Amino acid sequence: MHTKSQSKLTVRMIRASQDGSLLASCSNDQSVRIWSVTSKECRNELRGHEHVVECIAWAPDASASAINEAAGADNKKGAHMGPFLASGSRDKTIRIWDVGAGIALFALTAHDNWVRGVVFHPGGKFLVSASDDKTLRIWDLRNKRCLKTLDAHKHFCTSVDFHKTYPYVVSGSVDQTVKVWECR
Repeated sequence: MHTKSQSKLTVRMIRASQDGSLLASCSNDQSVRIWSVTSKECRNELRGHEHVVECIAWAPDASASAINEAAGADNKKGAHMGPFLASGSRDKTIRIWDVGAGIALFALTAHDNWVRGVVFHPGGKFLVSASDDKTLRIWDLRNKRCLKTLDAHKHFCTSVDFHKTYPYVVSGSVDQTVKVWECR
C-alpha cells in the first residue's frame, strides 16, 4: 500500500482514468489533483472552482470532438489533446478540463445549488449532472447548453451514473430513493 497526502482537507472523490494510468482526486480545498499511477506523484493541480469540488468524471475518448468544438478549438488543427475531465462543485458549476494542458476549457452553469455528481454519456456528446437543487440536467457538450432539466427527487440528488449495457441513467438522493431513467 502507498499513501499520498493530497491536502489537509477532505478528499471528496477519486476516479481512475480509462487507461488506468492516471488518478484524479477532488477535495475541500477547491482543487482537482491528477496523480500518476506509476510514479505515485501529483502531476498537476487544477484550480478554478470557487468552492469545494464534490465530484469528478473522466471523459470517454468519444468526447474529444464535442469538447474541442465547445472550447472553440479546430478539431483538425490546434485541438486540445486531453485527456479530459469534468468536475462539479459547491460553486454550482461544472468545469471541463484538458488534463494534459492543465487548463479549464469551459464551465457549464445552470444549477441552483451544489453539483454532487457528473457522468459522461459513453457516446461522448452529453453529460448528466446531479445537484442539491433536486434536479438532473442533461448537457449538450458541443453547444455548452442544458438540453433538459429533470425534477428528479424530493431532496438533494447526490449521485448519477449511466448503466453500462442498457440505455438508463440512474440517480440517487438524500430522499432515500434510487431512480432509473430511460434515455430516449
